[in-house]
Amino acid sequence: MTQSRDNPLSASTTRRIAIAGLMASLALIFSYIEVLIPFNFGVPGIKLGIANLVIIIALYYLNGKYALAINLVRIFIAGLLFSGVFGIIYSLAGCLLSLLTMVLLKRTGVFSVTGVSIAGGVMHNLGQILIAAVVVGTIRVFVYFPVLVISGVITGAIIGIIACLILRRLPGSRADV
Repeated sequence: MTQSRDNPLSASTTRRIAIAGLMASLALIFSYIEVLIPFNFGVPGIKLGIANLVIIIALYYLNGKYALAINLVRIFIAGLLFSGVFGIIYSLAGCLLSLLTMVLLKRTGVFSVTGVSIAGGVMHNLGQILIAAVVVGTIRVFVYFPVLVISGVITGAIIGIIACLILRRLPGSRADV
């Protein structure tokens, strides 16, 4: 591919944008699949979070900015299609707190992909319960938080393990993830 001086996009940037578009589509498909899966533990907010598999892979394979963009695209489109405005608000709160935490932990170099994913799962639930407390107008919703922490740890660990296995097989990915 020949680059002209008028084209600010390098082949590498173009490739990353294309990959990000594919990842956003995959995350949206995973969100749809999650809507179809009858998964109910009787506590509001517990979900498998399979779309987060794409986000953690994007964080490590591309970077935090791409992971944020992919997640925002997924949240807004999935919200419009499946869950409405409140779904967007709850997901957005969880996304921003989760992704901020994952980016910071990844930068330390101390945590594994699974550890970063677990922290992201827990922080996603915290972000959503904070919004729920504001919407409902009471902190009593935090009675659900211990259960949400457990679910965040379990789903975060599963997502992290799968993401690590996938990252090891992606071309150009670091082998030490």
